[in-house]
Amino acid sequence: MTYRHRLRSRIIGSFVLFGTLLSVLFAVAVLLVQSQLEDALIARTLEQELDQYLTELRQDPSLVEPFYSRIQGYVTRPGRAEIVPESFRELPTGVHDVRDNGAMYKAAVRKDPDVWAFLTYDVSENRELARRLVIALLVAIALFSLLSLALGVWSAGRVMAPVSNLARRLKALEGNEGRLDLARHFPDDEVGQLAAVVDEYALKLHELVERDKAFNADVSHELRTPLAVISGATELLLAQPDLPDRTRERLLRIARAARQSTDITTALLHLVRAERGSAGEATKQDVGDVAEQLMDNYRPLVADRELDLEVVHDARLSVIAPEAVLAVVLGNLLGNAVRYTHEGRVEVRIVPGHVRILDTGPGIPAEELPHVFDRHFRGRESGGKGSGLGLSIVKRLSDLYGWRITFRNRRDRSGLDVDVAFYPDMDTIEGASERAPDGHAGQA
Repeated sequence: MTYRHRLRSRIIGSFVLFGTLLSVLFAVAVLLVQSQLEDALIARTLEQELDQYLTELRQDPSLVEPFYSRIQGYVTRPGRAEIVPESFRELPTGVHDVRDNGAMYKAAVRKDPDVWAFLTYDVSENRELARRLVIALLVAIALFSLLSLALGVWSAGRVMAPVSNLARRLKALEGNEGRLDLARHFPDDEVGQLAAVVDEYALKLHELVERDKAFNADVSHELRTPLAVISGATELLLAQPDLPDRTRERLLRIARAARQSTDITTALLHLVRAERGSAGEATKQDVGDVAEQLMDNYRPLVADRELDLEVVHDARLSVIAPEAVLAVVLGNLLGNAVRYTHEGRVEVRIVPGHVRILDTGPGIPAEELPHVFDRHFRGRESGGKGSGLGLSIVKRLSDLYGWRITFRNRRDRSGLDVDVAFYPDMDTIEGASERAPDGHAGQA
């Protein structure tokens, strides 16, 4: 997982990094210049002193060796360098860095055929001054870094203050609808422009939501009215005692379809509005009774198949939700089980806190299980039927009411096991598995 720094931290980090790098570069430049100039100056001075002394020595052989507090000179004949300290004797002509008895020297050596000359300069004090300069520069780097940190914190606070103010005002307006009017609280700068864009977007979104609510209310009303007419007409026709059996069966199918359409319309209206139903709709529903009604709807559809449909009541289960929402969720899951199970058994088992729908169909390939709730997803076994929206709607309704749905292939590979947990916090999944073992549930 990639860690993302806050914008304020990025600004502070940029100031600290820039200040530290600039201080380091300055310190390195100072050290390099100091070292180069010092070495060049000492080397040139020693060579000039040595050249001048040798010139004067050739003019006046009685001239004594030069002597200074930090410079020592030695003049001897070739091959006779006993007077020269051992650390300098074997050095060739040129300027050298030499350590002798813990001290550092710059040594200028001239080995001519007629004379050898050595000039040494004690640079130990220079090296100590350079060491102190390095320490001073390191302290300066630390101070500049701290100064950069303080400047970064102050600058980040000033830069981010309007953005933080905008975020606080947006959070304070959370849940409010209509015009936000944020732009008037900010000057006409980048943050003010952002606030104006947010105001405009919020207004458009509010208008869109209001139109959507009005449209859904109108559609719901317009659909319920003809569905109510269809239901009423079928009830009147079914009340006639002399109806032929085939006609009665067709009227029952029309009545069931009208009821399912009404349930779907009501459930979708709750889903679009993200509402859990009004006080009159969200009442206690017996899950077993709803399952029995749904199973009765599917029995005539499988009369020509060797398929048993059964509801097993291991416990009494009630939930607080509109009956239409419960019917849509269980109806879609049960409808899929009936559609893909050509023979054997489809069982709805009511257990404490859960409903399990078990079938003896082909199951779902393991690689497709994570995608069953995706919109427009259809598995290889779907045969091109359906739009792939049913389970997506079921998932959204379940999320709205806090239910949890789990798909898994049964252990004996004889179908699918769908678990609907109406109370996910109850630790009953393992108990439900023990009370309804796959082997029993899968018997035809």
